Amino acid sequence: MKTSLDHLPAAKQRELEHIKTVFMREFEAAIAGGTQPWRRNGRILKLILFGSFSRTDWVDEPQNGYQSDWDLLIVVSHEKLTDIADYWFVAEDKLLRDPEVGRPVNIIVHTMGEVNEALAKGRYFWVDIIRDGVMLHELPGYPLAAPMPPTAADAYAMAKAYLDEWLPAADRAMRTFELQIQEGGDDPKWRKEAAFTLHQTAERSFACFLLVRGFYFPRSHNLKFLRSLAEDKDRRLVKAWPRETKLDRRRFELLKRAYVEARYSDAYAISADDLLAIGSAVRTLRTIVDSTSREWLDDLRQKAGL
Repeated sequence: MKTSLDHLPAAKQRELEHIKTVFMREFEAAIAGGTQPWRRNGRILKLILFGSFSRTDWVDEPQNGYQSDWDLLIVVSHEKLTDIADYWFVAEDKLLRDPEVGRPVNIIVHTMGEVNEALAKGRYFWVDIIRDGVMLHELPGYPLAAPMPPTAADAYAMAKAYLDEWLPAADRAMRTFELQIQEGGDDPKWRKEAAFTLHQTAERSFACFLLVRGFYFPRSHNLKFLRSLAEDKDRRLVKAWPRETKLDRRRFELLKRAYVEARYSDAYAISADDLLAIGSAVRTLRTIVDSTSREWLDDLRQKAGL
């Protein structure tokens, strides 16, 4: 795996080093005082940059709303240390507000066993990380497994099973949204319910795409993170989410917030116009996911000779 960041401008190298320092420092604070051996002896075994910044195809156009995120894989010494709320929320929150960090920072946290099991099964998402990622920190004595890609036939079967499961799930959620709009589109409470359902439709669409393409879906409901991961695989998904205007960006933020706030916050409100516009974007997302996933499946099928 690569260890050099020479492909990044000096300013981004400094930003990334600062991000690394925050994660290392806040993790040490999170495990401090632990009495259980797994916590007391907790370690970050590896910190790996993946995604567009590990390559050379990042986008940096904040004025137009197009900006690549930092994507990091953190490998820890015990499964309990993968809990975001207990061990990583403080660092994420600080970085979100940090003036030295110019873009969102997304993390996935796994154990060495989880990573190596996925590599041994040839899960594309993980094979891509090994191929393109940059090692920012590692402790000796914890080797990564050699990737063992599945046969073309196995890859096709897995991808098809994911498509057959998750695309109908997205369609069921979209149908629920349509019924909610019919039932009470003029009622603010019905609109909040419908906003949450749209979030679920988008999340399931992203799950479909990411599982078909990489056999991996992160433990996250953050649509901006899921969008970033998906668009990193296929830029055609960008068409679903206009970013050029503040109105476009505000509507996506309304959808992202709906997972929690549409259910639990009295302050969350969404207009009928916003809801219908977001619904149109989610339908576009579903259509692009369908077409790109079937294109991918067709390629796998041809490679398998089926």
